[in-house]
Amino acid sequence: MDKGDNRLAWKPKIIGIGDNGKKSLLPTYLNWIESSEVLMGGERQLAFFPEYTGIKIVLKGSLANSANRLIEEAGLGKRCVVLASGDPLFYGIGGYLSSKLDVEIYPTTSSIQAAFARLGESWQDAEVVSLHGRSMKGLAQRIDGKSKVALLTDENNHPGAIAAYLLDFGMTEYRMFVAENLDGESERCGWYELQEAGGHTFSPLNVVILRHDADASASIPSWPLGIEDEAFSQRKPDKGLITKKEIRVLSLGQLALKPDSIVWDIGTCTGSVAIEAARIAKQGQVYAIEKNAADLQNCLENMRRFRADITAVQGLAPEGLESFPDPDSVFLGGTGGEMKELLRICAERLRPGGRIVLNAVTIENLYEANKILAAEGLAVNISMVQISRSKPILDMTRFEGLNPVYIITAKHKEPDAANEKETCASE
Repeated sequence: MDKGDNRLAWKPKIIGIGDNGKKSLLPTYLNWIESSEVLMGGERQLAFFPEYTGIKIVLKGSLANSANRLIEEAGLGKRCVVLASGDPLFYGIGGYLSSKLDVEIYPTTSSIQAAFARLGESWQDAEVVSLHGRSMKGLAQRIDGKSKVALLTDENNHPGAIAAYLLDFGMTEYRMFVAENLDGESERCGWYELQEAGGHTFSPLNVVILRHDADASASIPSWPLGIEDEAFSQRKPDKGLITKKEIRVLSLGQLALKPDSIVWDIGTCTGSVAIEAARIAKQGQVYAIEKNAADLQNCLENMRRFRADITAVQGLAPEGLESFPDPDSVFLGGTGGEMKELLRICAERLRPGGRIVLNAVTIENLYEANKILAAEGLAVNISMVQISRSKPILDMTRFEGLNPVYIITAKHKEPDAANEKETCASE
């Protein structure tokens, strides 16, 4: 060991690197890499250092396995350096490794920063979404209404696939800026119409920026909470019942949705509740099930109309629910003839702090649901809602009542309340 080689002072270093390889690194960073004994990174990053004689760990497959190997080598006192694209803490490996190991992090310009620099626009007001290694599901509601969006892509979620997705949801107000091979020898940047991007071949290394087209912005639809009933495609006459706007808004309030909630809509019919839930839980997931094929088609049409990318399937619940992840919120607009088993499964699968909301229009269903939910150990709250809407009569106005609806809300009992009840019973 050389004099002054203080291994105890050396922490594993995570260094951001650009597509121009060594040119993107400060001399100090290069010295650290040259003096290290272990170098970890993706194949592309490691290829910038063909002459490296130490141990190379390729980041491929299981991130946990690679991290464990790094921890093992660092534990042996070896000098470790990790190479990461751009900013390691921006959808990168930095956050994961720093939770496992005491590291030092040295970022370089991220691909998003570089792309906006090429565009010559600020990006503090952009919605940034990573599609790298992720599903595109739910992108529509997440970016709807955003005038500036940056997307990290991968080989499946490439610019052509993104363009086709946006066209499917009628999001034609967007134009696409694609920045390829940033800082590399074959860098290329340019604007594309969505239809044009769909038929173009791009480099696998790219960043996509979406911007509202000035001429198309005026035609962007706006859908506030409480979409009008008539705006939904639905089966008529009244047999294709939709959850009426006023009841829908109150029920959504009882669901206590969060931005990342996982939601079930059982018996979705037109999809009105599922769609409005998706527009609230923009970073969550919404799963809908409907037994009638015609109603499901209306739901799928409404999904695209209102830019809500939910998972909607045909089936008679509780069959089919096993494929859904455990929910934070469950809405039941109707229960068919399987109420006991259906509510049992919903109660069993409900995540801590979650809620089940059931709409009932008969006192028999009200009684049955209340009894079943209480038997499942849930706290139940019921509201009877009677809505009347104004109607013109000659030059005057009258009110016409809608059917009363019972909104039944169930949630897990608070632990303190249960303990208090036990204490009182024993006294």
